Amino acid sequence: MQFHQIRGTGLSATVKADGAELCSLRDAAGRELLWQALPAWPRHAPVLFPIVGRLKDDRLRHRGQEYRLTQHGFARDRRFAWAETSGASCRLVLQDDAATREIYPFAFRFAVDYVAAGDTLSVIYAVTNTGDEMLPASMGAHPAFNWPLAAGIAKDAHVLQFDADEPAPIRRARDGLIMAETFPTPIQGRVLKLSEALFAANAIILDRVASRSVRFTAPGAPAIEVGWDGFPELGIWMPPGADFLCIEPWHGMASPVGFDGEFSDKPGLFILAPGETRAAVHRIRVG
Repeated sequence: MQFHQIRGTGLSATVKADGAELCSLRDAAGRELLWQALPAWPRHAPVLFPIVGRLKDDRLRHRGQEYRLTQHGFARDRRFAWAETSGASCRLVLQDDAATREIYPFAFRFAVDYVAAGDTLSVIYAVTNTGDEMLPASMGAHPAFNWPLAAGIAKDAHVLQFDADEPAPIRRARDGLIMAETFPTPIQGRVLKLSEALFAANAIILDRVASRSVRFTAPGAPAIEVGWDGFPELGIWMPPGADFLCIEPWHGMASPVGFDGEFSDKPGLFILAPGETRAAVHRIRVG
């Protein structure tokens, strides 16, 4: 089975086995809210594991060996197995195999659950260390929402409304790696007025985000609220000229510029002991 559809009373969602990726999200009126993998960016909402962002030269160093692990990891390009399916939920699972160990030399089980309830879709990530050594990893969400949210509404009429003040400076990436310097936040109190110019220097990265939810909205358009638990960072991104906005809860970021050390020493990872599980959830509320 390649696709599975789930429903709540206020939404429907379609998930595919390839990448355990959400590929459609519709509100109660049937309006598609998710970017439909058009040529500007051929994805919908990739799952990021076992890294978020890039490693320097795409190299993972572990115990004297080097492995080639490219941006955002391999989960988004692997077919997951369906573990459970129902009318309102599904679980997909990816486990290490010979191919993953060629580029990421660790044993793991990575499960992604989708649960539809009312007008909210919950996405639960759970990473388990199934090996006998420590497991260093990151995980993150990368959903892309249509921007503008509805036809005829100007992009500049949209805002992000955070649930807490966000005074901390932001981070930026250069050549895919996190720069050492910080930059003044463009968020005014709890509101980020959106424009394409905000992303001329690539993603806005909040590595000290105070909020646990943000609302993407514009007058006369259906609103989308993204919430998260267990993800300490948030990325906001669009490529130049694209008609979508990515709101990305992360646990981990790209390597800092200049970092070329042992993978387990990379900033932002979580480290799991054998048998340990780390879970995080993000929620998308529509309407």
